Amino acid sequence: MTEKDTQPPWFLDRIGLSMMAIGSGILACLIVLTQLQFVLLAIVLAYVLAPVQQRLERYVSPTMAAITLIAVSIFAIFVPVAYILTIAIQQGLGLIAVIQEEELSLNIIENRLETIGYVIDLDLLYATYQEPIAAGLQRLATGALTVISGLPGLLIGLTVTMFVLFTLLRDGEQFLTWLRAVVPVSDPVQEELLRELDGLMWASVIGNVAVAGIQAILLGIGLALLGVPGVVFLTVATFVLTLLPLIGAFGVWIPVSLYLFAIGRPTAAVLLFVFGFVVSVSDFYLRPVIINRSGALNVAVIVVGIFGGIVLFGAMGLFVGPVVLGGSKVVLDLFAHHPQRRHD
Repeated sequence: MTEKDTQPPWFLDRIGLSMMAIGSGILACLIVLTQLQFVLLAIVLAYVLAPVQQRLERYVSPTMAAITLIAVSIFAIFVPVAYILTIAIQQGLGLIAVIQEEELSLNIIENRLETIGYVIDLDLLYATYQEPIAAGLQRLATGALTVISGLPGLLIGLTVTMFVLFTLLRDGEQFLTWLRAVVPVSDPVQEELLRELDGLMWASVIGNVAVAGIQAILLGIGLALLGVPGVVFLTVATFVLTLLPLIGAFGVWIPVSLYLFAIGRPTAAVLLFVFGFVVSVSDFYLRPVIINRSGALNVAVIVVGIFGGIVLFGAMGLFVGPVVLGGSKVVLDLFAHHPQRRHD
C-alpha cells in the first residue's frame, strides 16, 4: 500500500484544493493588476452609489437599478466634471499666457519687490536655473504626450470600470455574502471588521472629498469676487491640492496673493491672503465634523496612506491608500483582541 493510499481522502482533497486556490489566486491577482486603478475606481464608485442602489431596488429590479444609476451618474457627474476639467485646462493655459506675456513681466515683479525692501535680479536668477526649468518643462510636455498616446488604454480601462461597477451594484450583496462565507473568521469578527472598514472608506472617500469640495468652492467664490483670472482652473487646483495632506488650499491662495501684489493690486492681495487663511484654517473644523465617523484615520495614517498609496496605486491611492493602511491596523487590533482564535 502506497503512502498516498494511507492518507485520508479529506486530507488529500485539502492539500489539492489549497494548491489550486493559491495558484488560481495568484493568476487572478496578476490579471487584476493589469487594470488595478480602474478596478479600484469601480470599487470606490460602488461604495458611494450603493445606498442609492438599495433605494432604487425597492421599485425596480437590481439590473435596471444599476443601469439607471450608472446612466444618471454619467450624465449628472462624469459629463459635468469632464466639462469643468476642459474649461480648467483652457483657463490654465490662458493664465500662463497672461502671466508670461501681458500683466506680469520680470521688471514689474522686481519693482514691486523693491518697494518692500527686496532687491532681486530675476533675469540672473532665471539664467541660473534655466536648464532645470527647461528640463522640467520638457518632462511636462513628455507627460502630456504620454497621456494623449494612452487614450486607447484609458478608454479600455474606463470600460472595465463600467462593467465592474455594474456588477458590484447589481450583485454586491451576493458578492459580500460569498466573501463572508470563504473568509475563515467568525461572524462577530466579520461584523466588526466590516464596520471598521466602512468607517475608513467613508472617511477617506466621502469625507476627504467633501472637505476638499467645500474649501475649493469657498476659495473659488473669493477669487471670483476679486476678479482673479482663471477662477475655474484655480478652483479645481484647490480641490486637488486639498486632497493632499500638508499642502491644501495654501498651494493656491498664497501664489495668487503674491501675483496680485506683483501686478499692483495690494488691497486684493491682502483680502485674498486673509480669506485664504480662513479657508485653510476651516480644515481643522470641517474634518472633525465630517470625517471623524471613525477614529482609525489619524494624521499619520492619512499622510503615509495617501503618499504611499499614490506611489503604489496611482491616482486612486488618494482614497485607497489610507483605507489599506487603516485596515491593516484594524486587522491587527482584531487579532490582538481575539487570541483564542490562534488555538482553534
